[in-house]
Amino acid sequence: MKKIWTGALALLFVLVLTACGSSGDDTSGSEEEGSEGRSEIKVGATSVPHAEVLEEAKPLLEEKGITLTIEEYQDYILPNKDLAEGRIDANYFQTIPYLELQEEENDGFDFVNLGGIHIEPIGVYSQKYDNLEDVEEGTTLVMSRSVSTHGRVLSLLEKEGLIKLDENVEKVDATVDDIVENPKNIEFDTGVDAAGLPEVYKREENVLVAINTNYAIEADLSPKEDAIILEGTNSPYVNVVAAQSKDEDNEALNQLVQVLRSEEIQTFIKEEYNGAVVPVSGDAE
Repeated sequence: MKKIWTGALALLFVLVLTACGSSGDDTSGSEEEGSEGRSEIKVGATSVPHAEVLEEAKPLLEEKGITLTIEEYQDYILPNKDLAEGRIDANYFQTIPYLELQEEENDGFDFVNLGGIHIEPIGVYSQKYDNLEDVEEGTTLVMSRSVSTHGRVLSLLEKEGLIKLDENVEKVDATVDDIVENPKNIEFDTGVDAAGLPEVYKREENVLVAINTNYAIEADLSPKEDAIILEGTNSPYVNVVAAQSKDEDNEALNQLVQVLRSEEIQTFIKEEYNGAVVPVSGDAE
């Protein structure tokens, strides 16, 4: 009797071990199948147009096994800070000159440009003036405190004949100090954050205001219709996807760039923003 009882216990023990082992194997197999080939990325972007473009790209990325989370920002400082600290995997909001300037000014910023997606032509707006010929002597032009945009705005003014810059200075690096001719004695106010420029435009009637297109769109301004000067589509200030340098070969992030350059997304940019945002790559014409 004792032997029978001992044998029964041993058989029960084997059955329990077998059941547990079988359950563990099934669970493991299910988890591997669910996660196989999938990636998750978090990308920082300013609301318009960058976050909107990323939303459009989400389903295309899902088809490639990539889940995209979008972190929206309302300024140009935090997206790079959060990227450097690893809170996001990449950002999509800035031009190459701004990216390079940020790396120069901030220790610990080690970024890579993964690719250009679109251009946002910067414009000069005014409630008072409809064209440059009417601009009065001594008028103030307000532009962003970000030095990376100064050469961009000044080059636009020079092209329109409003000022002349020192020919020995690279246009992209030009500052107010590099103006050698200023026949209308234009005054320059460089003390406003980029996000605050539309408010200056609405509040001050007698000034010129250089506004980045993303903020102009948010303020219900149409760059093509409302700007008295608008940068051309051949601008070198392309908006790029940036990541930490160590992620230069990250497959999911490079897939993101490919999707943003795809015909579907580039056509969306062209049609959605009616020339205020211009695609620079892909098959869209």
